[in-house]
Amino acid sequence: MRSYNGRFISAFSANLGGGSITHAELAAIVWGLRMAWEKGARKVELQTDSLTAVQLLRTEVKHHQHRTMITAARRLLELNWEVRIKHVFRESNFVADYMASIGHSMPVGVHMFDVPSPMMNYWLYYDLVGVQTPRLINN
Repeated sequence: MRSYNGRFISAFSANLGGGSITHAELAAIVWGLRMAWEKGARKVELQTDSLTAVQLLRTEVKHHQHRTMITAARRLLELNWEVRIKHVFRESNFVADYMASIGHSMPVGVHMFDVPSPMMNYWLYYDLVGVQTPRLINN
């Protein structure tokens, strides 16, 4: 979680112990929204590199294997705040990619960070100055 000018506010990483990528993305959205609400944010841009998760949140889904997570996210989105959901490529958010990668080496559960590690600061700087990496797109 960053401020409007890119300053670190809080972060989390998680080890789910298994499951699908879509489940992990939806869980991260739910935890991120909860964290933002609890920190008092009332105008939020939620960025995710999962187009599937964005589509699941924007369309009516009655029967889906991740219905519980979708419902939890939608309930949070209905709170009294402004949340804009934005699909971004993984290469445009180095910090989120880093936090996802370190979760695999942590104990099962969600781990909160109120102070950025030196490595997080490194990736925060990359995101702040807009470092870009090439992306191969198959047609």
